[in-house]
Amino acid sequence: MKYITEVELAKELREQYIKEPPEGVTSEEVREMSDEDLLDMDYFLHEFDDIDDDDFSEEGFYLF
Repeated sequence: MKYITEVELAKELREQYIKEPPEGVTSEEVREMSDEDLLDMDYFLHEFDDIDDDDFSEEGFYLF
């Protein structure tokens, strides 16, 4: 596993988001973001990626 600094991660994310900015954000806005803002944006864009949607379809789980 390779360790990466926040500065390196922000640089990689900036390049990625300049090429393909997220909905509602322009490439120019990505260029002007601080590293901290860029990392925060990426976190919130992927905040729920690890949640398994099948958790609510398990047998025995009912909403009344």
